[in-house]
Amino acid sequence: MGKTEEFEELRPLLFSIAYRILGSVAEAEDAVQEAWLRYDRSTTRPASVKSYLCTTVTRLSIDVLRSARVRREEYVGPWFPEPLLADPYEDPARSAELADSLSMAALLLLERLTPLERSVFVLRDVFAFGFDEIAGAVGRSEPACRQLLSRARRHMREGRPRFEADRGERDALAARFFDALREGDVAGLQDLLAADVAMTGDGGGKTPQLARSIVGADNVARLLAAVFPRLAGIDVTLEPREVNGQPGAIFRDREGRVVQAMALDVLGGRVQAIRLVLNPDKLAHVGPVADAWALQRELRRLRRGTP
Repeated sequence: MGKTEEFEELRPLLFSIAYRILGSVAEAEDAVQEAWLRYDRSTTRPASVKSYLCTTVTRLSIDVLRSARVRREEYVGPWFPEPLLADPYEDPARSAELADSLSMAALLLLERLTPLERSVFVLRDVFAFGFDEIAGAVGRSEPACRQLLSRARRHMREGRPRFEADRGERDALAARFFDALREGDVAGLQDLLAADVAMTGDGGGKTPQLARSIVGADNVARLLAAVFPRLAGIDVTLEPREVNGQPGAIFRDREGRVVQAMALDVLGGRVQAIRLVLNPDKLAHVGPVADAWALQRELRRLRRGTP
């Protein structure tokens, strides 16, 4: 098997590792591409191509994450990972198995960890790498990796996200949620929301967004029921999609351009959290992005009844 075939066979795993470490589709793809370039330029064949490429992509991701953490500290408003509609490389059956580790909740929880803790946790608890492989990938001893994993698990344990075990029930609830949203049905939405549900938006200061998180079933239901009919009035549509392995939707303008991504956390027969990704930089990989400011101006004109 040639280098290209070997690399393409491992690409799904490499992307999966990089995305979970970085929370960015673009940065993960860049790390995978750089790993390929280094492998292609190498003049010696590694004893294990898989080990070499996984080590390379992990180290590249750690370096990127260290610099990204500085940018995230300066980020305007809440920070969410880039929405992943579907892993572009992974086998669907494998994607279902790893869906919980892709969720917005899980990736946000990983933000609590240091880059090394996060990498060790991903390699061990998500992909079941051996400690010898992990030690080589992160450049630490096996005992040090065990300590890093212990700390990571401790940080993750209390906030560990849990989701509906029955995907069919979860998806049916999400379908009812989006039907109620389209209809502006306040009561229908309230019935599907947890009492303490929170809705939060990530616009990065680059688009109109929620000034703060909206908390409580009544508040969230009334806001959603008021806003979506207005969006429908300017031909914005919603397209239910799986977002980061969980129920969600992509909102599009009349030209089919992406307005925002919505991700739902579902547990106990209720929507526990709603996350909106509006930052155009985080939506570009989904497709052409709408001008959110222009849409806001159109909404204002619609409310005033002016052309």
